[in-house]
Amino acid sequence: MEPNTEDNSSLTAALLCSILSLNVPPVFGNQMLELYQLQTALLRRRRVREMMERDRRRRQYLRRRRAFLLSSIAAILSLITSTNRPIWVRNRSPGENFWSTAESFNDEGWKAQFRVSRATFDYLVELIGPAIKRRRTNYRVPIEPRRRLAITLWWFGRAGEYRSIADMFGVGIATVCMIVRQVTSAIVDRLYHRFVSLPSGQRLDDTMSGFQHRCYPQCAGAIGGTHIPITAPRDNPEHYINKRGWHSVILQAVVDHNICFTDVYAGWPGSTCSATVLSSSDLYLKAEDRPDGYLFPREMSIMSDGVEIPVHLIGDTSFPLKPWLMKGYSQEHQLSLEQRRFTYSLTSAHSVVGEAFAQLKGRWRCLQKKSDINILMMPRVIAACCVLHNICEYQDDRFLPEWNTETAPPANHLIQPDTETYDGDAYCTAEVIRDAITYNLLTILDY
Repeated sequence: MEPNTEDNSSLTAALLCSILSLNVPPVFGNQMLELYQLQTALLRRRRVREMMERDRRRRQYLRRRRAFLLSSIAAILSLITSTNRPIWVRNRSPGENFWSTAESFNDEGWKAQFRVSRATFDYLVELIGPAIKRRRTNYRVPIEPRRRLAITLWWFGRAGEYRSIADMFGVGIATVCMIVRQVTSAIVDRLYHRFVSLPSGQRLDDTMSGFQHRCYPQCAGAIGGTHIPITAPRDNPEHYINKRGWHSVILQAVVDHNICFTDVYAGWPGSTCSATVLSSSDLYLKAEDRPDGYLFPREMSIMSDGVEIPVHLIGDTSFPLKPWLMKGYSQEHQLSLEQRRFTYSLTSAHSVVGEAFAQLKGRWRCLQKKSDINILMMPRVIAACCVLHNICEYQDDRFLPEWNTETAPPANHLIQPDTETYDGDAYCTAEVIRDAITYNLLTILDY
């Protein structure tokens, strides 16, 4: 059989050569046949691939056309038909009536309800309105930004139950919780760095001048801390119990001469001391990471008796003594006349911190009550209240005397823990600077 096969191949090759009119020796006939068969197979495969690709494109085109037709039909039906879904919307006429009535309040009534004037409220809507606005759907009309902000300010000002706020504003209980979180985040994310920052340039000059009028020189702000009550958290609740025995988180803040916050750091458990909170803050890292160890520009320092006195902050005895942070002398030791005068001047200038905290908590009562908001959200709530406090001050939206909790404390008023003196100070450059200010205070004030 094999010779016959070879004869057939030779015969086929000879026939192919004769058809193609090629003068090829018979010895190459088989090679020409193999080449022809290979090219034929390649052409056949290429045609099969082209047919498969053409079929795939046709199926893809049909799928896209079907999807386009279906989406077009759905869009047309959504325009010409109305969907009735009663479970999506609940009739809350009392809340709607209250909100409609609130819109007609005069300026005094508006401020009594929402803790800010109508002008400040409109300014806030202008600032964060685009961030809290929601898209309209086919099922319901979204809650407008003004009502969202009003709900949040009402909760900040009273920390009432979500159920009562939901009834007043005509929304669901879960919606109140969601709105408070969203508006709080919008205030912090969009406005914090704009309205809360350490002074620089002309602001720094004005701040130093303001504290000089309070009889303390070279001061760019006063730092202090206060405890914000919280409900006991699930994780490590014992860490949040302060010296007074109630759960809290700590707010550390820097305040300028205008009772405005220039730095805010909140969230540490209530059992933490002031020095530990300070050492973990960005403020501390910013000062300690600088080569000269100063927080403010060194060219603004002055010389007194050969000692360089930098621009610095002032704090109470619970803070460590640093070149950028001065504090008064401890009353545990016998003080000289100059030391007592220095401590009195510093304490008097430092009183802006207590005044700022009193106004902050008086305007925003959520910082006085144990709210049921998540512990992880509490630092943002505190920061948002500080931002709103500054905006009110910049807008000349004054604090009302009836909001002052110190003159009329509520029944459930929680007493702040006593200040614990920091005893880790060693004689260093900061001590030299403090002594220079102490014994040349009057001269420096006249500088």
